Amino acid sequence: MSVQPRRRSILLAAGAATAATAVGAVGAVPATAAAPRPGRPLVIGHRGAAGWRPEHTTAAYTYAVETGADWIEPDLVPTKDHVLVVRHENEISGTTDVAKHPEFAGRRTTKTVDGRAVTGWFTEDFTLAELKTLRAVERLPLIRNRNTVFDGREPVLTFEEVVELARELSRRHRRRIAVFPETKHPTYFRSIGLPLEPALARIVRRHRLDADECVVQSFEPSSLAAFAEERLRLPLWQALGTTGAPYDLVAAGDPTTYKDMMTPQGLRKIARYADWIGPDKSSVVEPFTLLADAHQAGLKVGAYTFRAENQYLPARFRRGTNPNDFGDAFAEYALHFGSGVDAVVTDYPDIAVLARDAAD
Repeated sequence: MSVQPRRRSILLAAGAATAATAVGAVGAVPATAAAPRPGRPLVIGHRGAAGWRPEHTTAAYTYAVETGADWIEPDLVPTKDHVLVVRHENEISGTTDVAKHPEFAGRRTTKTVDGRAVTGWFTEDFTLAELKTLRAVERLPLIRNRNTVFDGREPVLTFEEVVELARELSRRHRRRIAVFPETKHPTYFRSIGLPLEPALARIVRRHRLDADECVVQSFEPSSLAAFAEERLRLPLWQALGTTGAPYDLVAAGDPTTYKDMMTPQGLRKIARYADWIGPDKSSVVEPFTLLADAHQAGLKVGAYTFRAENQYLPARFRRGTNPNDFGDAFAEYALHFGSGVDAVVTDYPDIAVLARDAAD
């Protein structure tokens, strides 16, 4: 799974029984999976195995690797004392039990993050020691009610703890597990004196992470540029939304949109500073030419986010009328693996690995 980064100039002009066992039982863990053969698409555990455990927890990351994930993805946000922790957002009312802590009631507030008013509790208002008194909860309890059994069992992790966990899991399973951190709201955090990129670079240096162990992603090109200035020569991944534009470009008055970035010209510009693009899976399948255009530009493509519930599947792969029931996720994976994607980012890495095996 080696990914060798090219020399970059940062020109950001882009301004089955086995299957039933794995899917049917929350606690079922298949035998340790082997590393994918060269050329096979990677399976990336989105915030761990977020479909089976509360996201960004030791249990979620461990289960992802036990069921075959090649990379695990932590979202990075800072604490008040500038420690990188892993949470879906810096607003943590939906991912921790902070609302049950009366000692923190006075910290509930409203902030403007990336131009949008958000109310709740924010990591940047807590020290790491304070955050460590909180416990993780399921972010989507109405959709994944089964996961709520794990609520309150695990603390908030630092990014450094995730790196150490990945190393431990690599030793345990005798294959290299990479971390795939995403810088969340980097323009916002830079504006309040808590830049993400230098803190991320310090951890990369401290643990001597190489190109096989760490790939850095962001929706904001300027964040990738800032990290590249650290000269660590890690692969970079430009994440792409379906609508709108990266917030840093919006804030700078740059009219470039995600749609512009996904044109052949836009992809060539991305290839000057990044190794990967990460589009929404809906942007990849036919009749779109994004995959072929990206490969032509020398970019690898990792599509996000694959889930098994009907509401997240294309209409033709849904089964029944309950939006929270599982549909034919295997058919969706088959479609994308057949198209030639280089990676899938998924809440259900176990299902993705089985689908990848079936596609061989």
